[in-house]
Amino acid sequence: MASVIVPIAEGCEELEAITILDLLVRAGINVISAGLVSGAVKCARGTIIVPDTSLDDAIKHEYDMIVLPGGLPGADHLMEDKRLQQQLKDIAQSGGYIAAICAAPKVLANIGLLDNKTVTCYPGALDQFDIPGIQITEKAIVQDGNIITSRGPGTAIDFVLYLIEVLTSSALRNEVETALKR
Repeated sequence: MASVIVPIAEGCEELEAITILDLLVRAGINVISAGLVSGAVKCARGTIIVPDTSLDDAIKHEYDMIVLPGGLPGADHLMEDKRLQQQLKDIAQSGGYIAAICAAPKVLANIGLLDNKTVTCYPGALDQFDIPGIQITEKAIVQDGNIITSRGPGTAIDFVLYLIEVLTSSALRNEVETALKR
């Protein structure tokens, strides 16, 4: 069974975070939400999420994928976290998948994981970076190697369905998608 870690930071976009967690669970994927700090996390619009564990405890394990919800200032908090930076580098080096939506690709840009990649993100999210060889598109979802990016809250469901397909199969993705439409 595939395993996924979803870091949850204060000020994250709740629609993205909940969609990621919910749909991965519906697909039977082992998903762990990990707070940058212990306890409840207040999202960008005031929703409270209680992560499964702390990032300190979660990073002791290996994962097939890490998925970063966006939102501000959540993505900034993710970008500043040294533990998360190391976890991302470790997953990239091991050949695991790294997925980021909305403003969260800035976390990857900050540590050089978007160099020479084609990506998508929330408009303007990467403007502060000088990223060698990057191509930014307006597509809803882009995969370049082991990096998967998406535009924002409006693309969250399709983004996670895509992740399900990458981690499992198109059949399971279709099963989860069909159940959402009933």
